[in-house]
Amino acid sequence: MKIVGAVLEKSGRPRPYARSRPITVGEVELADPGPTELLVKIEAAGVCHSDLSVVDGNRPRPTPMLLGHEAAGVVIGAGTAVDDIGPGQRVVMSFLPRCGRCHECGQGGRLPCSAGSAANTAGTLLGGRRLTRAGRPVHHHLGVSGFATYAVVDRASAVPVGPDIPAEVAAVLGCAVLTGGGAVLNVAKPAPTDSLMVVGLGGVGMAAVITARALQVSRVIAVDTEESKLGQAAALGATETYSPAQLAELGIKARHVIDCAGHPRAFETAFGATQPGGNTITVGLPAATALAAVSPLTITAEARTVVGSYLGSAIPARDIPRYAQLWREGKLPVDRLISSRIRLDQINEAMDRLADGRAIRQVILFDEA
Repeated sequence: MKIVGAVLEKSGRPRPYARSRPITVGEVELADPGPTELLVKIEAAGVCHSDLSVVDGNRPRPTPMLLGHEAAGVVIGAGTAVDDIGPGQRVVMSFLPRCGRCHECGQGGRLPCSAGSAANTAGTLLGGRRLTRAGRPVHHHLGVSGFATYAVVDRASAVPVGPDIPAEVAAVLGCAVLTGGGAVLNVAKPAPTDSLMVVGLGGVGMAAVITARALQVSRVIAVDTEESKLGQAAALGATETYSPAQLAELGIKARHVIDCAGHPRAFETAFGATQPGGNTITVGLPAATALAAVSPLTITAEARTVVGSYLGSAIPARDIPRYAQLWREGKLPVDRLISSRIRLDQINEAMDRLADGRAIRQVILFDEA
């Protein structure tokens, strides 16, 4: 079938992207789903730093590539081997499919699935490629390619949610909340009396803030260089807000500190603000060549833990329903993370806003595309 999608033609074009136009929106051919796959009509898709990192070249991926990995939509068709989900079901897409059979999948969410990771790196689904343009292959982005009117995804990439979960909320559950919330829920596991700090207040960082508050953590500290984001974090329930300079000047520290920025300086800030005996958790994805300076002596002498958390150490089928229920109960205001709602043809401008730090979560709504 013919769909409309946003295809990254080449990584590393100069900014502003509104001028260099690395992403073109146009017609793409989408093949029918394979036996273990779903055909999904996309309703909403979030614009995330993991998309930007492919656009700017920080995370090399094969091009042309149909971008978008944080999305929600309605199933309109299923492969012959799919018997537990059918047309009309709203699903959240997860950018790391889990085969459920490899050693990594047996580690409770701590490690990415080996098969899913290999497919993501190659720009395919678990079962191959379903996208072409003028007879030439177009690569999938992280098993989703959600910046399009329709997508074919593996059943392992889709988590059903109730029709009461709005599409834009469901989309943000699939990456921002899984990643930021998961760093709190699955890794930090704070007690209500603990202190928890979030460094970097994009969509992932703000999701960590609201998840900590949903878990009734009494002291939630938010850190960012942007004053406007500190104000937003306070409105979302952060009990204290600081710039990195203020943090260092005042000597503020916390038991659990989560780096959500994906920059080596942010990691250094997070590490420096971790209490003796505490945990520094990193979910950000800096460039592969980026280096940070920390003291191994500090880790030893202060009995520190430094832990990486990919996708919030999540098992999407387990975790997304829990976040959905917290939203239903009014404890997790995911909709307040959405800073703007845009059309698909505004994607290059959206990447500029993201790169400038001017957005929390921009969401593409396809009924407006």
